[in-house]
Amino acid sequence: MKRPSRAPTSSTKAWAGRLPVPAAPEAEAFTTSLPVDRVLYPHDVAGSRAHVRALVRAKLLSAREGARLERGLAAILHELERGRFRFLASDEDIHMAIERRLVERLGPLGGKLHTGRSRNDQVALDLRLWLRAECNAVDAALARLQRVLVALARQHRDAIVPGYTHLQRAQPILLAHHLLAYREMLARDRTRFRDCRQRGDELPLGAGALAGAGFPLDRKFLARELGFARVSQNSIDAVADRDTAVEFLAAAAIAAVHLSRLAEDLVLWATDEFGFLELPDAFATGSSMMPQKKNPDVAELVRGKTGRVTGALVALLTTLKGLPLAYNRDLQEDKPALFDAAATLRQCLEVFTAMLPGVRFRTERMAAAADGLLLATDLADQLVERGIPFRRAHALVGALVRRCAVTGTGLRDLDAPTLRGYSPHLTPALVRGLTPARSVARRRVLGGTAPREVQRQLARAEREDGR
Repeated sequence: MKRPSRAPTSSTKAWAGRLPVPAAPEAEAFTTSLPVDRVLYPHDVAGSRAHVRALVRAKLLSAREGARLERGLAAILHELERGRFRFLASDEDIHMAIERRLVERLGPLGGKLHTGRSRNDQVALDLRLWLRAECNAVDAALARLQRVLVALARQHRDAIVPGYTHLQRAQPILLAHHLLAYREMLARDRTRFRDCRQRGDELPLGAGALAGAGFPLDRKFLARELGFARVSQNSIDAVADRDTAVEFLAAAAIAAVHLSRLAEDLVLWATDEFGFLELPDAFATGSSMMPQKKNPDVAELVRGKTGRVTGALVALLTTLKGLPLAYNRDLQEDKPALFDAAATLRQCLEVFTAMLPGVRFRTERMAAAADGLLLATDLADQLVERGIPFRRAHALVGALVRRCAVTGTGLRDLDAPTLRGYSPHLTPALVRGLTPARSVARRRVLGGTAPREVQRQLARAEREDGR
């Protein structure tokens, strides 16, 4: 007569009753996610404690059993927070590690924790809780960088710099206007993370493996306990969905691209060719060979790390695109890229927040670069004010610019006979009145670069940022 298999112990797999043969070492090493998902431990404990209360509420546990389980979970959280938790090679993930330790502490009672719950909805819950916290953390980091940009804009609100299109000097603008452009980008980033948090504010616990729990668990009670706005409406979707993770990564990728563009401006403006700013020594590096070098490595690394964040979005989308419903083990691969992207984004935000206050802008060089032929559009605009159609004015000024480029002169250097040869409306007084300050002042439309309008933008930004 065949003897029955032994009951699983705390060091055996949860499915040992069905598969009594130990996992091959290669399979165990390949399938473990513990090195990545152990960061979920506070959320796993929080979800488990709420689940215990729901089990007591459903009379699947006595009040005394529930209290013992909660105390056991609290003790395990204490061990994890202080680095005293002993992980085993058989701990496949943080969820099973915590349950295994609970059984070690409480015996068979610990085995009751998983009643009415699957790792599928447990993992989905932990991820939602982590994403909720991470959206808040990234939002706060974005807000800190916004305040730095606004402070820099306030400090340099009168400085004029060339604005560029196609990386060619285009028109004079205020440096503050340029800095506030990045503040606006970060403002949109913040709304994206807030939207992600709102759409992900949905409880998956109670969905079970895919069909829903087989016990009368009060999911609305669970949602209240864990602070969720609502309960998922389809148990299959609850365990198979990773939309919130994808949306987080999409928002992170866009924010990272914004930081990369800011990094590119810093790298370019710090070159001798531009010479518009000097980076703080503490956020630059030298060369191991060339003694004169001061390299913008921090900004370059922010620019480079963008690839990791955008790559994480592509990786998760690629993982999801061919999966049938409901849960598949492929979904374990959502976390490495997600966690790395979040950490990378926050690191980039923090280093820029620390670095930017120390940037020294060379405002005299900026102002000199914003003069000259950049005032051509203003001259065309003034011809329009004298009744000349814009296309005609554009052609006249374009011809003047061509002459200046050939002769090496500026618009203000042209004499009266030369100007009259192009148009009777062109006079020395008109061209001598062209200055970067006047050019900037003309752009007083809502959202423009005129000083009064930039002042309004600064006041709005400071008000919205809570200053």
